[in-house]
Amino acid sequence: MLSTGALRAHLLAARLAGPVATTREDNLRSYRLFAARDPRVTLGLAPERAWGEGELLRLMADRCGVSADPAHVSGGDAIDPARTVAALEAFAERLAEVARRRAPVLLGTGHPHRLLGFYAGLADALSAVGCPVLTPAQGRCIDITTRFGVRTYTIDYVRGSRWYVNQGGRPTGGETGAHTHSPLPVRLALQEAAERLGVLPELVVGDHGWVCGAGQLGIETIGSRGHGRSGAVRGGGRGAGVRRRSARRRRAGPVLPAVDALRAPAGPAVPVVRGPPLLFPTRITRP
Repeated sequence: MLSTGALRAHLLAARLAGPVATTREDNLRSYRLFAARDPRVTLGLAPERAWGEGELLRLMADRCGVSADPAHVSGGDAIDPARTVAALEAFAERLAEVARRRAPVLLGTGHPHRLLGFYAGLADALSAVGCPVLTPAQGRCIDITTRFGVRTYTIDYVRGSRWYVNQGGRPTGGETGAHTHSPLPVRLALQEAAERLGVLPELVVGDHGWVCGAGQLGIETIGSRGHGRSGAVRGGGRGAGVRRRSARRRRAGPVLPAVDALRAPAGPAVPVVRGPPLLFPTRITRP
């Protein structure tokens, strides 16, 4: 096991924390879009009240360590490695708790080409200790609005536990999936889990639309976020102020402040989505 110092050094060396490639301009643009309730950045959350850009900047400074200076409008930005290390510890503790109880879990990601191996390793480890890794909605089609218009995807599974998205055709085994922040896949997966499997996951592990979409529905979630993703950060905070759309209270656990655009090492399988860009513990394929 890595020491705290070694883990911090790795995060900095890999540019997962510390000075990162995402520009200040991109971060501020995301905060503006969230304040305007743009669904591209709310990621399935339904804020109960208005959020100003200044509030969001202060929130991100507190949770991720970006500069809180509103006059800093261009150039680089950063993620505080100490905050990332603390969140990783909380993330590990929550996974260990679920593993001890052998509770059902659901995993998914909006960055399959870079993070699929990471989620696959988690899925394999949880399955090995007896946690049911749910794979609902296999073969179901879903329409998702993209910048190219509405595209249809079909949910399929990659080695039974994680998913991603590709454009057109049937899986050949070499695809890495497509990028999406949509909450629609996890909503469909949870609906299928409840209606057809008769069980809901105790924990959803993922990012972007997976974390926010599941948390909005009252399912406990843990996952990663970039420092431009105020939706995931807002959903992960106490008193997050999102509208409840189910009888269960919205629950969001540890959300890791880390760059989500760097490659994770290849590893065991996890669900995937196919079609034009999308993602979750199955894969969505265009019919």
